[in-house]
Amino acid sequence: MLNPQLNKHGELQHLLTIEGLPKSIVNHILDTASSFVGISDRDVKKVPLMRGKSVFNLFFENSTRTRTTFEIAAKRLSADVINLNIQASSASKGESLLDTIDNLSAMHADMFVVRHAQSGAPYLIAKHLIDTKQPHVHVVNAGDGRHAHPTQGLLDMYTIRHYKKDFTNLTVAIVGDILHSRVARSDIHALTTLGVPEVRAIGPHTLLPGGLDQMGVRTFTNMEEGLKGVDVIIMLRLQNERMSGALLPSAQEYFKSYGLTPERLALAKPDAIVMHPGPMNRGVEIDSAVADGPQAVILPQVTFGIAVRMAVMSILAGNQG
Repeated sequence: MLNPQLNKHGELQHLLTIEGLPKSIVNHILDTASSFVGISDRDVKKVPLMRGKSVFNLFFENSTRTRTTFEIAAKRLSADVINLNIQASSASKGESLLDTIDNLSAMHADMFVVRHAQSGAPYLIAKHLIDTKQPHVHVVNAGDGRHAHPTQGLLDMYTIRHYKKDFTNLTVAIVGDILHSRVARSDIHALTTLGVPEVRAIGPHTLLPGGLDQMGVRTFTNMEEGLKGVDVIIMLRLQNERMSGALLPSAQEYFKSYGLTPERLALAKPDAIVMHPGPMNRGVEIDSAVADGPQAVILPQVTFGIAVRMAVMSILAGNQG
């Protein structure tokens, strides 16, 4: 099983990671999302593409934006949405992940949206569904450990395409805690797949993982140097919940060196956009004057996220084994 994401026809069966996805599929998702953006402006914000389908949201980690936008997206596709309360489920009594999946599959689940603290958990579920011959059930990775957050990567690409049109002449900087960030990994894979000629990673040595150069990324430990002439800045929060040991002196010291201030933003191109996957820590990685300023597209990212997640789910629902 070389790529559990694709069925025998090369169609998307599960969305687990952007790494290894053909450029044609990434563009198909972005193009499909374009057709859904206008639904938010209608009086009746629904289309019948997943009527009668059951989508189970399995969030083993806390989430606000991701879980809510997946729920809204599924409901706008007319699916039945079940939010499993993990703390009150049998998983809290020791039931294994795959036993939970088997029991929910027996309730005629059509799709699982999974967020899990362990890298690879969505892969494990997808492989289990393939092994147990359930090609009609699809898995969407809503974030697994430090590994991947593919729908965030896709909505980030949609946002960049919306404001910049062409990926092939951009310089994109990803700033902050790249070591612990599944969003950074998904963004890097998406940007390189779509032909962005220069991707930069900016942060302290302690938060830059090894191997970035093999991914085609230029690394900078000096914020001012790294921001010169960039078209897109993607800010990341410090993932304190995933840090072990003293990787940074203090949040205040971090802001002095790596916080995005109006002065630092001025080093980028005049029409540069500022993005953030959220949640934001104002005064730690980003100044409020920038977060609320005219170059920030942070709230449009959230809006576009609904259309992108609608696109992913509708494409999966239409592709059987």
